[in-house]
Amino acid sequence: MKLILASTSLYRVALLRRLRVPFDIADPQVDETLIEGELPQDRARRLASLKADSVSAQGVLAIGADQVACLNGHVLRKPHTIEAAVAQLLLCSGQVVRFWTAVSIRNTASLWCGERLVPCDVSLREISGPEAERYVQLDDPLNCAGSFKWESLGISLFQSIDTDDPTALEGLPLIAVCDLLREADVPLPLLSEKI
Repeated sequence: MKLILASTSLYRVALLRRLRVPFDIADPQVDETLIEGELPQDRARRLASLKADSVSAQGVLAIGADQVACLNGHVLRKPHTIEAAVAQLLLCSGQVVRFWTAVSIRNTASLWCGERLVPCDVSLREISGPEAERYVQLDDPLNCAGSFKWESLGISLFQSIDTDDPTALEGLPLIAVCDLLREADVPLPLLSEKI
């Protein structure tokens, strides 16, 4: 069965490649407009599900994922500008940012569907204005909610990370993906006798 990742994110593509399973990439074309009153974790679940559904042609296994960052219950968006990234970092300084990462896998042949939601709490240390400006210039986190890249220099801003699946912070929780692929009877290289 053909596996399709419903994402054009370079981060998610690189993460899924770690599992050494063949897959194709498709742009999910999903409306990500905020719904007033929607909880961050519900938003992540909804968007992951919509993304998987959007690329679910007949006879494929589609993987959709989404991540929502929030501070004190308020959703943090991608900053897109240097000024917004610096402001967002200063807002998060000394705080705990919660990331909700959802993954949804759909088998269109059997109509099987599996979903997981993985929380991740990132405690940031106190960050000064000049330090936030330097960090943004060096790491260019303009397309990252929270305005940092944990897989790069952003980790120097952290005090701690609390999660069951550290890859969730990059946008695709691989432990959950492996569980779901096993449930969907997709052979992972370590479990397959074919090498």
